[in-house]
Amino acid sequence: MELNIAHPYVLLISGPSGVGKGTLVQPTVLDCPQLGFSVSCTTRDPREGEVDGREYHFISDAEFTQQVDQGAFVEWAHVHGRRYGTRHADVEAFLASGRIPVLDIDVQGGVQVLDYYGDRVVSVFVFPPSWEELERRLRKRGTESDESIALRLENAHDELTQVHHYGYYIVNDDSELARAQLGAILVAEGLRRDRWIDPPL
Repeated sequence: MELNIAHPYVLLISGPSGVGKGTLVQPTVLDCPQLGFSVSCTTRDPREGEVDGREYHFISDAEFTQQVDQGAFVEWAHVHGRRYGTRHADVEAFLASGRIPVLDIDVQGGVQVLDYYGDRVVSVFVFPPSWEELERRLRKRGTESDESIALRLENAHDELTQVHHYGYYIVNDDSELARAQLGAILVAEGLRRDRWIDPPL
């Protein structure tokens, strides 16, 4: 997929834990070289199969605090008992190279990104088809305790109070359809008048 990105923007994708954001983001990034996945920092431990620098930058609490004090983050938040953040330098490096940074982050951080970048953000909130399906997906992962699942579901209810900040909604019921819808958003954004340096003719 080729996009018109004469004026690159920040692609922000949020949604409850377990909703399947990764199944949307990863193939979309692979399909479009003009996109770049912005790797967040986190203080949580890696899950089985996760690689430092690929899924997240796994750093200590002390390192995270130091970077907060240095103003390194465009956004950061406490999520599910751990801290997560996106570094200014990582986002700006993509924009400076003419690529679209893709931020797969929670709503708390998403609102901070929207406040910081304003109109330079294209924001998408991903919904589950139902609360029952969201719980089923969380349990299917096999990585969370009952207490952790309960906390993630509680946080998901809180996140939905902030969805009005987002410009697009996708219901991730069918993953192929949801990916097609995300692709349609990217194509439509590239056709906006203000994405062109000059008119085509």
